[in-house]
Amino acid sequence: MSLSLIGIIFVQGYWIQKTVENNKEQFDSNAKQILISVSSKIEYREFEDIYYPLKEILDSIDEPDNKTIQQLLDISIDRGSYTFADGVLEEDNKLFSSFVNFNIDTAKVKKILNRNVEVKNEEEEKNPIKSKSKSKLERLSELTDMQRRDFEIVIDELANFTPIHRRVKKEEIRKLLEKELTERDIEVNFEYAIYSNSLATRVRSDDFSLDSSGTYGIPLFVNEEGSSMYQLYVNFVDTNQYILSTIKGMTILSVIFTLIIVVAYSSALSQLLQQRQISQIKTDFINNMTHELKTPIATINLALDAIKNPKTQENSEKVKRYMDMIREENKRMLAQVENVLRISQLEKNELNIKKERLEMHDIVEDAVTHVSLIVENREGYIKTHLGALQSTILANDNHMTNVVVNMLDNAIKYSEGPPKIDIYTENVKNSIVLKVRDQGVGMSKIAQKKIFDKFFREHTGDLHNVKGHGLGLTYVKRIIDDHHGQIWVESERGKGSTFIIKLPLIS
Repeated sequence: MSLSLIGIIFVQGYWIQKTVENNKEQFDSNAKQILISVSSKIEYREFEDIYYPLKEILDSIDEPDNKTIQQLLDISIDRGSYTFADGVLEEDNKLFSSFVNFNIDTAKVKKILNRNVEVKNEEEEKNPIKSKSKSKLERLSELTDMQRRDFEIVIDELANFTPIHRRVKKEEIRKLLEKELTERDIEVNFEYAIYSNSLATRVRSDDFSLDSSGTYGIPLFVNEEGSSMYQLYVNFVDTNQYILSTIKGMTILSVIFTLIIVVAYSSALSQLLQQRQISQIKTDFINNMTHELKTPIATINLALDAIKNPKTQENSEKVKRYMDMIREENKRMLAQVENVLRISQLEKNELNIKKERLEMHDIVEDAVTHVSLIVENREGYIKTHLGALQSTILANDNHMTNVVVNMLDNAIKYSEGPPKIDIYTENVKNSIVLKVRDQGVGMSKIAQKKIFDKFFREHTGDLHNVKGHGLGLTYVKRIIDDHHGQIWVESERGKGSTFIIKLPLIS
């Protein structure tokens, strides 16, 4: 059973761990897809921003020359506002030379533009009206793969002359990331930045850190050769908290159900141990009761056999002695049975205890007379120190007397030599405190906690040097509780014990 419970807990922990790992992999995949989508949308937006002005220029000329390329460069550098010079720009040798300095392939650009101009002219010749009436979106969507590729090459060549902070805005990146996260139902904060060959650019959020563990990157503005000088990095903040939140509900339920199983198992195990303890206690009780009853039965049998002897019958004093012995042993057995019945009645609340005004000092004096002969026979003493000025209580005379007798009997039993017992009373506020102190063997700390439990007797090995069945102090505790009082014990091994009772006074 224990191994099964440990196995269940292990499986639950393993399942949670694997779920976290799977969700982490899923988040990594989503993060990469988000960056790919954002990068594609930025590149597509830039393509549109340059394509339409470029298309307008191409539609207005027959063949692009150096002046046209110069104008295209002008558009690329200032495409943020898309303002164009009036008329045709004159050739600027210095500006054109800058193309060469920036390693732009002008011949390639001219070839591509001329090819697209030829395609445009062919379309106009076939259907001039329809060609002029097309919208920008229609023209863009009708581009063939070859045409689009050509324009991408040209636009990439032109865009490279524009600073990155003008090619893409911080607000654009933020809105695209927020949109992608919302569509995937991912609630995490993020920081972002664009780097150029491992160098930070102006396009970045305030708290971005490249060294963060939750940073993902992707190339931005990839050219036809598959390389890029820019990288878009996004740092998703608190990803671990998000991943854990995705399984929070199932984890909580799993923990709750596991705790229920653990509690149920613990309760069953506790009850099993308790039943085992009760079984052991009952066994000890039966053994003790058997011993307690066996002795008086044997004594009675011996007394009867002695009485049957003709010589004994002739001696009236011996007969009387044996008869008294039989009577005392019979009372002893009856007392044992009565104690068991009292406990049973108390547990079923069937013991009818009628209370009346009594003097605690009178009860103590009466109890002392019950055990005085036993103490004298063992050459001991009982001294009373009745210091309480008030001793009136509401109690049952018979049961309260039995309580004090049981406490005195307990003190006598656990005194190895002559019993030396002192009884004290004192007033504490509106209560009377009764203390019964002996100089016996004392008891351990563990025994002090269990001394009032039913059937409990501190183990002394297999010796039956102390007679009893473990019910006397349980009966005492039940009676004191019924009288709204308190009882406890103070003891030390080898130095005796002090039983203390505290009962409320009445006026």
